[in-house]
Amino acid sequence: MEKINYGIDAPKVIRNQIIIGILLLGIYIVVSLGFLSAIAFLKISFLSSAIFLIIASFLMIAYSRYGKFRHRDRIINLHQWKGNENVLDAGTGLGLLMIGVAKKLDSGKSYGIDIFNSYDLSGNNIDQLKNNIHLENVNDTTEIISENILKTNFSDNYFDVIVSNLCLHNIYNKDERKMACKEIFRILKTGGEAIISDYKHTGEYKKEFEDLGMKVKKVGTYFFSTFPPLTIIKAIK
Repeated sequence: MEKINYGIDAPKVIRNQIIIGILLLGIYIVVSLGFLSAIAFLKISFLSSAIFLIIASFLMIAYSRYGKFRHRDRIINLHQWKGNENVLDAGTGLGLLMIGVAKKLDSGKSYGIDIFNSYDLSGNNIDQLKNNIHLENVNDTTEIISENILKTNFSDNYFDVIVSNLCLHNIYNKDERKMACKEIFRILKTGGEAIISDYKHTGEYKKEFEDLGMKVKKVGTYFFSTFPPLTIIKAIK
C-alpha cells in the first residue's frame, strides 16, 4: 500500500550519533567495572557524552516524525496567502513545504527544487516525492525540478515567495552560501518574501539579504519544538 512518507532528516548523522553513544556507554561500563583504570578519570565524560548523543538522536527522530509538521505550518503562516502565488521550495526533499504551500494555492503553483541527496533525508528520491504529491492530491499545483539553488534556470523576478527549511547549511562553502542567497534574491519578485529556516548560518543569511537591500527580520529561535533548534529569517525584497 502506498504511503505518504516525509522521511527522517539527517539519517546518517542520527545513526552515527547512536553508534558513538553506545560505544561510549560501553567504555563507561568497562571502566566502572575496574577495567581500563588508566582512564578512569574520564568515565564521567564518557557517560555524559553518551547520554547527550543518544538523547540528541531521539530528539532528531521526534522532530522528523512530529515537530517538522508544526514547523512547516509555522513557516507557511508567515505569509498572507492569496492563492495565486508562484512559490519555490528550495531543497524540497520529499515535498513537505512544497506540498503544504500547494494546499494554499488555487491559480498559483508551488515549485520544488532539489538535488535529492540521501545523506540529508531518508528515502530522498523523486519517485517518493511524486508519490507524496499524488497522495496529497496536489498534482495540479506542484512542479518538481532537479536543480541546485546555487544557480537555477528561472528568470529574474519570477517568484512571489521562496521558502526553505534545513537546506542552505548543506552548502559547506561560505561563498557558495552567499551565491545561494543572491540567487534567491534574483528570482524573487520585488515585494516578494523569502522565508528561510535553518539551525546555523542564519545570521550569515540575514546579513547577506540585508546587504542586498532586503528588509529582514528574525523569527524564533525555537528551542522546544524543533531539534536542532531552528531560526527563521524572513526577508522582503
